[in-house]
Amino acid sequence: MDDERIRDVIIVGAGPAGLSAAIYLARALRDVTVFHHGRAMVTWEPHLQNYLGFPNGIDGAELVARGKVQAERFGAEFIDATIIDVAREDGFLVVNHGQQRWRARRLLLATGIHHRPPDIPGVDECLGHSLFYCKDCDGWRVRGKKLAVLGRSDDAVEYALGMLAYSPRVLIATNDEEPVWDDEHAAWLREHQIPVLEGRIVAVEHIGSEIQALCFEGDRRVAVDAAFTTRGDEYHNHLALSVGCEIDHEGQVLVNQRGRTSVPGVFAAGCLTPANCQVVVAAGQGAAAAQAINRELFEEDLRLGILKRCREVQIAREETLPEILS
Repeated sequence: MDDERIRDVIIVGAGPAGLSAAIYLARALRDVTVFHHGRAMVTWEPHLQNYLGFPNGIDGAELVARGKVQAERFGAEFIDATIIDVAREDGFLVVNHGQQRWRARRLLLATGIHHRPPDIPGVDECLGHSLFYCKDCDGWRVRGKKLAVLGRSDDAVEYALGMLAYSPRVLIATNDEEPVWDDEHAAWLREHQIPVLEGRIVAVEHIGSEIQALCFEGDRRVAVDAAFTTRGDEYHNHLALSVGCEIDHEGQVLVNQRGRTSVPGVFAAGCLTPANCQVVVAAGQGAAAAQAINRELFEEDLRLGILKRCREVQIAREETLPEILS
């Protein structure tokens, strides 16, 4: 490699979890490099309404941009790059990019997830405006509207039941896939009289970004104002796997309450982990992981004599005794 750099912490991912951690660690005077590819999941959300401090909402991309500026103000470095793998070497976590090589004392993975959108024409134009992934995040926005839940699993049934708190007009559309919900969930659908439409959806009819109807095979149109999809998530866990982190059956990276993974020195935060996947929760997880990282580095500095050597330099070069005024 032409260039090698040693950092206290490398963060992979610049969504709310990664940014929150970068701000905390940079303010703690740690050398922090954040690798990111500019495609944090939150950036597709055009009107984030449940993030603390923004009573009128904020565009997800704007929130990320502000977070990056804030972290850079305190000295965090950002590099636009996709990291393929991470290795362990001589007690460091090693990341390679191009002709450069970074050795980090700690690694925080905040690579997030990808919500699988329905494979239906017209969906992309409506994402984040009238087609959503999270009832907890966006249920308030669709109060009293005609709602569709796209899916065929137990999750789809529970989404539909949950949406009854927001609207009396809720249906499930399976998009011509055989339902796989169990008998108990089927009974709940009957008990709560939630319609199930099983035909194939050929298009989402919309004006601008607002859904008007679901168009089914056979020229049937069903009026809908908003929809929620439950196709599931893809966890960006390849870096966690490359370094040996334990994951669960869904692909989520397992962590303790402080964000520590099963691999010493490696932390994870945000939607990559089993935490509730809300922006404010992800940011809090990032801060908690950063606090734990900073504490580990402090204890390591004491144990290895690094802090003592720094203090010796201070005493040799600077005034360190108290200034007695009277």
